[in-house]
Formats: sequence, C-alpha cells, structure tokens
Amino acid sequence: MPASPLRTVVFVAPFPADTTLRFCAAVGGLANVRLIGVCQKPPPNPGALGFQHIELVNDALDVDQLTDAVRRIQGVVGPIHRLVAVLEDLQVQLGHVRERLGIEGPNVRTASCFRDKALMKDVLRGAGLPCARHKMLHSEQDLWDFVEQVGFPVVVKPPAGAGCRSTWRVSDPQTLVEALRDTRPSPARPVLAEEFLTGAEHSLETLVVNGIPRLWSVTRYYPSPLEVTEKDWIQWCVVAPRERDIPLFERARDLSFAAIKAFGLRDGLTHMEWFHRPDGSLAIGEIAARPPGARIVQLTGIAHGCDLHVAWARAVVDGAFDGPFPRQRAAGVAFLRGQGKGRVSKIEGLDEAQRKMGALVVDRKLPEVGQPRASGYEGEGWVVVSHDRTEVVRQALFELITTVKVSYSGA
Repeated sequence: MPASPLRTVVFVAPFPADTTLRFCAAVGGLANVRLIGVCQKPPPNPGALGFQHIELVNDALDVDQLTDAVRRIQGVVGPIHRLVAVLEDLQVQLGHVRERLGIEGPNVRTASCFRDKALMKDVLRGAGLPCARHKMLHSEQDLWDFVEQVGFPVVVKPPAGAGCRSTWRVSDPQTLVEALRDTRPSPARPVLAEEFLTGAEHSLETLVVNGIPRLWSVTRYYPSPLEVTEKDWIQWCVVAPRERDIPLFERARDLSFAAIKAFGLRDGLTHMEWFHRPDGSLAIGEIAARPPGARIVQLTGIAHGCDLHVAWARAVVDGAFDGPFPRQRAAGVAFLRGQGKGRVSKIEGLDEAQRKMGALVVDRKLPEVGQPRASGYEGEGWVVVSHDRTEVVRQALFELITTVKVSYSGA
C-alpha cells in the first residue's frame, strides 16, 4: 500500500507552556506530518517536539499577523493541511485565518459559538438546551435591570472569558457596585451577566471525529471552580468516577452531543461544564472547543486507558479515532494551596499523606519552599491518584487535602 502524502500542519503556540507542548508533540508524532509552529516565544528545543520550523510573530492573537505568518508558510511548503491550537483565546482567530486561506477546520461561526458566551447561550437556548439566563451589559443600568429580572445571585464576567478569571459572583447590592467598578460595562466594552446556577458541578469531555462523538468522559468538581476562586484557601479536588454509563451522566452526555451538533463542530475535543440542580434538572454552564484544564486530560486518559493528547491529534489532523477506549478506572486530582500571601514557607503532612495513600499516587507535583504563591486556583502543586473504585479515589483525595497543609510568609 502506498504511503500517504506528507501533510503540513501549522500549530499556533504563543508561549511554550508545558500543557500546550504535550499537544504539539502529539501532532509532531503523527505519521507523514510536517509540523510547523507559529509562536511569540519558541519552545527551547522545538526539534524534540517534531517542529521542522518556527515562524515568529509579535502577537499570536492578532488575526492579520497570523494570516501573514501562515501565508508565508504556504509560500514555502505549499498547501496547509490543518491549522490548529489548544488555547481557547485563539479559536476564533484561527477560524478567520482558515476562511481567508481556504484551510479545512472550524470556521468563525463554529468557533464563536464556543468562545462568545452570550452567543453560546443564544444558540443553546435556540436548540432547546437548558442553560443560564443571560444579558449583555452595555451600561451600569443594564446590570441593575438584569438583577431586578432574575434576582440575586448573578455572575458577571467577560463574554470571552476562560475559566473563572475576572469573574464576579454578585449576591448583594454592595458586591454589585464593586463588580461594576471593576468591569465598567460600556457599548465599546460589553460585559456578560448570567443567572447563577446552583447544584453539583461537573464537566463532560467529548472527542468528536467527522461530526460524530466517539469518546466521552465525566468529572465531578469538589467544590465548584468559582467557589475555589472566591475562597483562595480551598484545596479543591476533581474526580473522574469509574461509573460512567448511569442515567445522570447519560443525560449530560446527550446535552453535550446536542450542543456540538448545534455549533457545527466536526473534529475536536470539547469541555462542557454542567450542573445537576437541586430539583434534579441539568443545565449547561458553558462549553468550549478545547482540551480542559485542571489535569482533566490526564484523568480522562487514566480512566480510559488512552493518551488523550494523541487522540485529540488524530481527530483534528487525521479525522480518525483509534478507540474504543472503555472506562477502566477512577482517577482524581487534589490541588494543594494554603492561606496567606507571599511565598511557600512550610509544607506539613506530606509524610503522613504518603503513608496513607502512597500506593494510589500515579503522579504529583509538590509545592516547594520558597515558591511564589500561584495566581490561579490550581495552587502550587497537585497529586493525582487512581484506583478501580471511585469511593477509594474520592476518600484518598479528601484525606490528602485535610492532611497536607501549605503555609506562606512574606508579602
């Protein structure tokens, strides 16, 4: 059988973050792929990741600079097979470049449905899918009017935000005034307000190939990421239960599949955050067309016995799926952080935690004395555990976060 032709894949990776580079390496390891990067800061050893060339730009989020960079690459190597990235901030820009240069992949409309939270909610509601009520705020009065309509609490955030950054939970008039002072909504800089969803928060990841969902996985947050952001002392946990094919999770799966169809995604990995509300109903918080954070990629790979980096690369580059990958284990991660400001001054309880659950630990990155306090809710370190039984994983994580204590000192 003749070998398939060499295909040029352009991977936009503005900075050499470890998580991004894992996906770069997965693409670079595919058969008959010429991998070319577009970066602001190139990785230290691009050849080891499979890159054959790095094209530098000043701003990787600028559509015109990206277009010019990809056009230069086309001028040297010819047609581009795929243009990819894993950062959520890049997805709409890549849609514009694909449309301008005739490259296959998600177009602007599809990328915008996943990226623009207001448009996302409009499309979800138009498809009959449950999600929070929302309003784009163009003035301070718009927020007061929205609160009058839906009541407290509400969430205020940028319409294209990622995670819980720059997000406010507004529960009273005083916090509303503070949120307005911080976000300053205007016609030129609108802000999104949403009804605050309550209930148990989960995520659901779906790998889509040729428009068909081929792999799906569920995780549970303890507690919600927004609560972790608001209470910076919480050491939070994420659990990927072994039990997947149960009615609750299948209902969430159906929501994810319907959203993907409404948005028009053909190849990729989605990350949907959803709530199991106190009345038993489900609601979509939001859904993104990117790999998830919070080490969920690793947890999913452990639970299904696969490398999700490679599965993603096969989907977006080859339009192929190598599964099935049945659910085999439970896995979870605990994020380690403490109270205070400054730098890590002391980590207590590590030896005791090792004695209690050492056999369950499959990966870890422990805080180090002198390490600056992290700005994100994932803290200064993490521990990943796995076992055949979900309850063993959950108990191990909860014991870990009550055993390990991180302290800070200085300003």
